[in-house]
Amino acid sequence: MAKRDLTQGPIASTLAAFALPVLGASVLQSLNGSVNAIWIGNLLGEAALTATSNANLVLFLLLGSVFGISMAATILVGQALGAREPDRAKCVVGTGATFFVALSLVLAAVGWVFTPAILHLLGTPQAAFQHAVDYLRVIFLAVPFMNTLAFAMAVLRGSGDSRTPFWFMALSVGLDIALNPLLIRGAGPLPAMGIAGSAASTLVAQAISLLALLSLLHRRHHPLLPRRDELNHYRPRPHLLRAIVVKGIPMGLQMIVISSAALVVMGFVNAFGVETAAAYGVAAQLWTYIQMPALAIGAAVSSMAAQNVGAGRWDRVGRIAQVGVLFNLILTSAVVGLLYLADRHVLGFFLPVDSPAIPIAVHINDVGSWSFVLFGVTLVLFGVVRATGAVMPPLVILAIALFGVRVPFAWGLRGELGADAIWWSFPLAAGVSAVLGALYYRFGGWRKASFAVEEVPATGTAADTGVSTPAMDQEPMYEGAAAATR
Repeated sequence: MAKRDLTQGPIASTLAAFALPVLGASVLQSLNGSVNAIWIGNLLGEAALTATSNANLVLFLLLGSVFGISMAATILVGQALGAREPDRAKCVVGTGATFFVALSLVLAAVGWVFTPAILHLLGTPQAAFQHAVDYLRVIFLAVPFMNTLAFAMAVLRGSGDSRTPFWFMALSVGLDIALNPLLIRGAGPLPAMGIAGSAASTLVAQAISLLALLSLLHRRHHPLLPRRDELNHYRPRPHLLRAIVVKGIPMGLQMIVISSAALVVMGFVNAFGVETAAAYGVAAQLWTYIQMPALAIGAAVSSMAAQNVGAGRWDRVGRIAQVGVLFNLILTSAVVGLLYLADRHVLGFFLPVDSPAIPIAVHINDVGSWSFVLFGVTLVLFGVVRATGAVMPPLVILAIALFGVRVPFAWGLRGELGADAIWWSFPLAAGVSAVLGALYYRFGGWRKASFAVEEVPATGTAADTGVSTPAMDQEPMYEGAAAATR
């Protein structure tokens, strides 16, 4: 579990070696969702599958709300390690973990109470409504475990370790897949819980994996895990917390914009009935696989760029972006091509072979799947620019593409095109986001951005890095750090 130095070595091979475990973890995560959907669709039917499609959009919205906090902490960790300042990295981890866990608990409690209201607002079909309530309420109980595990994995990736998160993702997915049919149908002393059993398997798997990961990190004295005599690192530092929150909120809002647009589109889809909603839910399952290369590469280039920014290696940052975009074009196009050839066969795993939803899902996939090649370009470029602290322009670009293009197009042309207006809104919005993202990367001022939230002397950052870190009022940002003023 030693951290990997991402500021040295050939960029293409270093990025590939770091990204492969991230891609593997994404494959496992998507496989988990797909296998669970197969169990639910075959054991409980189309209404239950529609329920999980609606509930999972809500879950994605919740994960997006804390994604930014996690990503901001991860980038700060990468910058600190790139600058060879492990004490500052450890302080970032402690402050971020305290805030992250507290926020997750609040979200879980509020979500449990307002589950029916959320699903009513989404327009969940009545036939699937109670299934969705039963499923989503248990998922809310799992949110603190899910978020904390995701945070720990993200921090490890920020340190250059992408292998450990892969193995613990494998543990979580294996447990979830094994427990799903047992808790849905019941086995031995385990009661038959129906759709709630699928959510309960996720809760158990995430909790066990989190405890196992923390135990391993503690036993191996991981350099980013505060020791017993360093528990003060978990006390939030005001300026450091402000940097994480101020930069994290726009990154979290990026995910919320994506998931909010998906929720609106799901409402449009629901209006066309259960068959269309089930078809869209299954097509979305295939799209998770299409997006995996871009998501993995985007996460990898963000961690890699953050370390190089911290080390002042700007000569490598541009090359990282170029290699990342090339990898995305090759890998995402390959996945799209494979699914075009085999989508009807793959769809048969999720729905009965004679289901009227299958031809609808094939059509959805034919229209929308290639758009993720373009959207992948956007994700990779955003992964680079956010490593410097430039977080607002990507948010604005996503808002324009999704709420300025996708949602109005899908809504405004439903009368003329029917459901096709929804499906064609995906490639249109993806093209807009790719063009705007490329223009900002080429001409924007992201290279001058930083994680400083106010003009104060920076601490612990080399003078030539171009990255400043806010100092603390009346106290050092991290224990044992010598203040360095520009």
